Amino acid sequence: MVIAVLGATGQLGSELLELWGEAAVGLTREELDLSDPSTIEATLETIAPEVVVNAAAYNQVDKAESEPAAAMLVNAQGPRQLARWCASRGVRLVHVSTDFVFGSDTSRSEPYAESDETGPLGAYALSKLGGELYVRSGCPDHLVVRTCGLYGHAALRRAGGGNFVETMLRLESAGGPIRVVEDQRCTPTSASVLAAAIDALLESGCRGLYHATCGGSTTWCEFTREIFERSELDVEVEAITTSEFGAPAARPGYSVLDCGRLVRDTGYTPPDWDDALTEYLASREADHE
Repeated sequence: MVIAVLGATGQLGSELLELWGEAAVGLTREELDLSDPSTIEATLETIAPEVVVNAAAYNQVDKAESEPAAAMLVNAQGPRQLARWCASRGVRLVHVSTDFVFGSDTSRSEPYAESDETGPLGAYALSKLGGELYVRSGCPDHLVVRTCGLYGHAALRRAGGGNFVETMLRLESAGGPIRVVEDQRCTPTSASVLAAAIDALLESGCRGLYHATCGGSTTWCEFTREIFERSELDVEVEAITTSEFGAPAARPGYSVLDCGRLVRDTGYTPPDWDDALTEYLASREADHE
């Protein structure tokens, strides 16, 4: 089976390529650009995959507020073209989405199931929801996988790349207290965990909409403190509110995802977020040796 992986140099794409080995063909933006529909058909026709995994996205949440058309082009119109091509050739399409499709329910305190009503708050979130809807309506043989707070090793190897863990470790070297939001609760998820979940969904023949994150939940401030504690770094972390942080784009105050369907249908139980963080930091140290 040939699997085409879009976003090959990204955090998830690189994990999937490592996991699947020779079965996967990695595609960079230079080879298949979701903002340029002409590259989609031309590239995929050459590869003739049986499965297409879209791990590429416009993911600059704040910048999307000032350039919503660019976000919509990559996150919604691109997947729409992918869905059309896959549907016309009987190819399975796996599309990665986000917890940001939720957020408008400010009283929420229970994990979201796949069947819960969405409520995106900003331009990025709207574009990702648009991509979901195009894939789900346009390609019968689809998997849409929502995740949250992704971090992976590709950020270490890519110039200018980063994720939340690496950003916090970089800020530590600058000295002084680090101010981190305390009133957003979610589940940071390592790319290796998400890759394993997608692999389990494919192996089990699953179709439709699934949530796939690590287990449990935390706030970004709690997560930051764990990063430093497990890295044996003495860093002052100051808890602040979302309004104090003042980001251009609104974020969900609560976006924990219920992964019960993933566990039931595949038998794969993702590790809790703190265990996944420990494993990431340990493998990060091994990479540096």
